[in-house]
Amino acid sequence: MHNLPELEALVATARLGSFAAAAQQLGISATMVGRRIQNLEARHGARLLERTTRAQKLTVLGTQFLEQSIRILDELAVLDELSSPAASLKGSLRISAPTTLGVTTLGPAIAEFAKAHPALSVELSLSNRRVDLVAEGYDLAIRVGDLPSSTLVSKRIGTYRFICCASPSWLAAHEEPATPMDLAKGGCIVNSNFNPPDIWHFIDAKGEAIAARISGALQLDNDEAQRTIAQQGGGIACLPVDLVRSDLQDGSLVQLLMDFGTDSMPIHAIYPSRRLLPKRVAAVIDAVAAALSRSDFPISK
Repeated sequence: MHNLPELEALVATARLGSFAAAAQQLGISATMVGRRIQNLEARHGARLLERTTRAQKLTVLGTQFLEQSIRILDELAVLDELSSPAASLKGSLRISAPTTLGVTTLGPAIAEFAKAHPALSVELSLSNRRVDLVAEGYDLAIRVGDLPSSTLVSKRIGTYRFICCASPSWLAAHEEPATPMDLAKGGCIVNSNFNPPDIWHFIDAKGEAIAARISGALQLDNDEAQRTIAQQGGGIACLPVDLVRSDLQDGSLVQLLMDFGTDSMPIHAIYPSRRLLPKRVAAVIDAVAAALSRSDFPISK
């Protein structure tokens, strides 16, 4: 029969990379963490971790054990939730999200969610890196764009909209583009996050898609940096609406190509496949979807 503290020790060590870090999370000594994993290995007659002086790395069998251990612990947590009051959420919740969306919309929404559920420990990690949810111990990821094939469960929760803009000072010194094809003349701030970076997508008045090639001497992979450069007259940027909404309203940036629809990408919530979705995960997905819905409205001055 499995010993749950042993499974918890394995999961914490695999996620955090060392006995010391796992011990701190579990509130026990590093020696006790090592002993629990040794007991688990002895019970199954196989090594689950390769130990070095710096870190512990899962063996092939250890990786399989990790996946099943996470599933067992998660399903036990779901059973605990079923016996809790409907409004009571507890435990921990780890969420991964892209940087710009996290700063503009998700961060404030999740802060409100955490405030409403004080018994729940919430961690939000902002990075454009696509994390491995199972191996790195995330309950949920919010991702922008089309998704590759995966065993993970996905739910579309919103739309990420972009807009072309430039500063009044740039427009005073340069000819404003009349069509997307004019962007090939130069002056654009190239967004490395687009694939490919030198193609921006539009929709004309007939609803037909336009893939416009753009040109510019400066290329960046950070939306906030592109916004700052655009505000300072550095060129035309294609940025998320939520990031520049206040700039468009106060006039520090001006929307361009208003006769053309601009690019948009789907926003998905991604979580590991489970027969029972923990209430805390379902609740935060609903909270994030509601926040995205509130932010998805036309720009007005």
